[in-house]
Amino acid sequence: MTTVEPLGAVRERVLATLRQEIISGRLRPGDRLVERELADRFGVSRVPVREAVRALLAEGFVTFETPRRAVVRTLTRTDVAELFELREALEVYAAGRAAERGTRDDVARLEELLDAAARATDSGEAEAITDINTRFHDHVLAMAGNGLLISVMEPVDGRLRWLTRQNEEWRHLLTEHRALYEAVASGDADRARDIALAHVRTNYRSTVRHLFGDGRDGRDGRDGRDGRDGRGDGDGS
Repeated sequence: MTTVEPLGAVRERVLATLRQEIISGRLRPGDRLVERELADRFGVSRVPVREAVRALLAEGFVTFETPRRAVVRTLTRTDVAELFELREALEVYAAGRAAERGTRDDVARLEELLDAAARATDSGEAEAITDINTRFHDHVLAMAGNGLLISVMEPVDGRLRWLTRQNEEWRHLLTEHRALYEAVASGDADRARDIALAHVRTNYRSTVRHLFGDGRDGRDGRDGRDGRDGRGDGDGS
């Protein structure tokens, strides 16, 4: 007996695949998403493809150049700056709370993710590194014990993963994650917040260099995020 896949499940399958292809770089900024071609590729009707593209629009991955021409979005400097401002505000708070509220099991799981990231880094598996590092940060958010915090992050989580994928300075990321793990595991909330802040700002500068070739931010053209508020935290990523 042939099982018919529900329309909602088809839509989610197409959406998940296209989202991951954008995050991984298989679909690049400016690439067109043509309903007919995607429907043929996935072996589905145009309806779930159309709905998936609309969902990608809402998530910030896609833009419409004309009413009928959908393309992968090209992030501007302002887009990147605003996403990292949000990440800074929420992840720094989450790191402190994780240090205060994390259980032994929470810390053990964070260590497992760190070990997995180290193995992936040793093998140079880009997609695995991005996935594990994302799960590392997601677990820190979960350890904070604030469901509203997680719900606020969900709408931009995909775009943050997209940006994280731009930073291929994997050894440095691993070093910073190890420092964050140690601070959280120690229960030192102030130290965890300081390390999280430096980590987000370093990652911001690395992403800007990769995307735009320099360290200027998306607002006023000055160098780096810390140029706006006068707080320096060292360079390199």
